[in-house]
Amino acid sequence: MNHDARWILAALATVLASSLAHSQSTQRVNVANDWSQANLGSRWAFLIVLNLLLLVVGCLMDIFSAIAVVVPLIAPLGMAFGVDPVHLGIIFIANLELGFLTPPVGVNLFLASYRFEKPMTEVTRAVLPFLAILAVGVLVITYVPWLTTVFLDR
Repeated sequence: MNHDARWILAALATVLASSLAHSQSTQRVNVANDWSQANLGSRWAFLIVLNLLLLVVGCLMDIFSAIAVVVPLIAPLGMAFGVDPVHLGIIFIANLELGFLTPPVGVNLFLASYRFEKPMTEVTRAVLPFLAILAVGVLVITYVPWLTTVFLDR
C-alpha cells in the first residue's frame, strides 16, 4: 500500500470514528457493554474475546485505521471490565501486529512476498515460528498485566 493510500485510509477512519462519537453510537456501546458483562462474566473471558477480535481486525485492516475505528468502541468495555487503559493500548498494538503477520490475509506477508520476490507459501512457512513466538508474547502481555504497567507512576 503506497503512502497516499495510507493517508486516505487514516482520514476515512478518523471521519468514521468522529461520526461514531457524535452519533447514537454511545447508546449502542452501552448496550454492548451490558451484553458483554452479562455474557462474558469475567475480565479473563473479555480478554480472550478481545484477543480473538483484534487478531481478526489486524488481519483485515491497517493498524492505524483499526485503532481509529475499534478503540472508541472497545475502550469503554475495557474500562467496564477493569482493564487499565495503558494495558489495553498495549494489548491492541500487540494483537494488531500479530494479525498483520497472520496468514492468509496478513498484510506484512504480502509485502514480504512482493519485496523479496518469493511465493506467498514460502514466506508463510518462514514466518510461522516467529508467529508462534509473537502469539506467546501476546498472551503474556494480555494475561500478566503487571509486566506492562509496572513502570507507571500511579
